[in-house]
Amino acid sequence: MASYLWRKYADYLYTKWEKTFLWDMVAPYRRPKSFTPLVTIYIAAFYTGVVGAAITEQLHKEKYWEEHPGRVVPLMEPKFYWGPWRIMRGDVPSPPPSQ
Repeated sequence: MASYLWRKYADYLYTKWEKTFLWDMVAPYRRPKSFTPLVTIYIAAFYTGVVGAAITEQLHKEKYWEEHPGRVVPLMEPKFYWGPWRIMRGDVPSPPPSQ
């Protein structure tokens, strides 16, 4: 019985080494991982930002129209950018106050 177990253990070790050796040879030739999940996440994040910006702008317009009915809504200032920004048609808003 003991010799049977030792033989099984030796077979296990040999096949384990053999499998490792074979996969080490094959691994460089494996197909690369897919970029589809990463691209999907980036596309979802981009369109989430687009929809969020559209909703924010619409809320800004509605609030302005409630306070000033019938007037043209001025351009909305950027919320998270305090540097210089150019406007092609229209007035440049005053910079935010310094702290």
